[in-house]
Amino acid sequence: MANNAASAAPGGGVYSDTVVRLFSLAAVVWGVVGMLVGVIIAAQLTWPELNFGISFLSYGRLRPLHTNAVIFAFGGCALFATSYHVVQRTCQTRLFAPGLALFTFWGWQLVILAAAITLPLGMTSGKEYAELEWPIDILITVVWVSYAIVFFGTVGIRKVRHIYVANWFFGAFILAVALLHLVNSAAVPVSLFKSYSAYAGVQDAMIQWWYGHNAVGFFLTAGFLGMMYYFIPKQAGRPVYSYRLSIVHFWALIFTYMWAGPHHLHYTALPDWTQSIGMIFSLVLLAPSWGGMINGIMTLSGAWHKLRDDPILKFLIVSLSFYGMSTFEGPMMSIKTVNALSHYTDWTVGHVHSGALGWVGLISMGSLYYLIPRLFGRSQMYSVKAIETHFWLATIGIVLYIAAMWIAGVMQGLMWRAVNPDGTLVYTFVESVKATFPYYVVRLLGGLLYLSGMIIMLWNTVMTARSGRAVEVAIPAVAPAHA
Repeated sequence: MANNAASAAPGGGVYSDTVVRLFSLAAVVWGVVGMLVGVIIAAQLTWPELNFGISFLSYGRLRPLHTNAVIFAFGGCALFATSYHVVQRTCQTRLFAPGLALFTFWGWQLVILAAAITLPLGMTSGKEYAELEWPIDILITVVWVSYAIVFFGTVGIRKVRHIYVANWFFGAFILAVALLHLVNSAAVPVSLFKSYSAYAGVQDAMIQWWYGHNAVGFFLTAGFLGMMYYFIPKQAGRPVYSYRLSIVHFWALIFTYMWAGPHHLHYTALPDWTQSIGMIFSLVLLAPSWGGMINGIMTLSGAWHKLRDDPILKFLIVSLSFYGMSTFEGPMMSIKTVNALSHYTDWTVGHVHSGALGWVGLISMGSLYYLIPRLFGRSQMYSVKAIETHFWLATIGIVLYIAAMWIAGVMQGLMWRAVNPDGTLVYTFVESVKATFPYYVVRLLGGLLYLSGMIIMLWNTVMTARSGRAVEVAIPAVAPAHA
């Protein structure tokens, strides 16, 4: 890769990397903030006195702050950074409307700041992953439309005929999230920071979980699969194992995911046939999910030895292992009889975090470790040993976290269902909470390890930026035959 504009052939120009640089740095900073809040609420669940009687620090206020910070601040900034980088490199052109791309950066930071203020104050719509009130929702819409214009505009002015598969996943993520946000956030404002949903009763629940599960399916899966299909081949120095499989993976995933949401509402007022459709489509989802995982892992064919010495590749490949595990576990938990045991327990929390920490976290960290040194004119991060340390802290932290939650969840489900011969409950709810305490301590330890790794990443990123310099990268004047 050329490191300065001087090496560009006449007419080649340079890539628009300023916005990529900003989003990459923001992703690392917000990762530390979001995971710190997660550790605080994990500690509160272990020792409730740690909210100190302050309403702003209560679990109910900090929990939505944690989910929004990790998903939309950390994950969102990582998606913006990588999609802007990938679409330029695979299309061999600079961003369409670079000024509008910069607006998406500052607009998104404003959304995050507004969330950080309003959520601890208790200003919330009460909808999972969509807690922000209507003025912030409008700002999100403006930023997202701008994002779509920049991304699809760049695809439109591409210098190569082919649209690389990573851009298919990024494009689907952008369009699906726009649709989900507009429909689910429809509301009737009653004041500046209070509104009521445009839907009522079971319809509101149905639309919320159509949104909620597809936020996982498109924001937390399709977008990060775009990262996977670009950064694993790049870091491994190998082509994608099967390009045909990647296209089958794309269409099967996009079609199937949209219909899986009702599995969040088993044994509720939702019609039984709707619950069953959600379960069936969830089970079907196993095939495309594992097809994509196998495609990513098999990309290392002929390059497995690189895993020994390349910590970035470890992040990327182990993330796929968690993706495979989570996308097996999810369909299993959607089966009604399994759901009867697992729902409302910490098993669900373990499942969510095996996907969030294991898949989303590790693929983002690996991609950013690839990206950041190149954005600052370096061949690698300031400390490769620190990347290795981060990898092991994160991996051990995830394993402790999800193992504790799996055990706690199954135990809770069994305790809640246990009945005496006369039909009375064997255990009170308080007894199940008391029995869960040691697992909450282990969960907190896992979270602390994961946060420690993220702090090391922040230090490594700062040192890389300080020891390097922002560079302009040349666009090849003649596009190569492959991306």
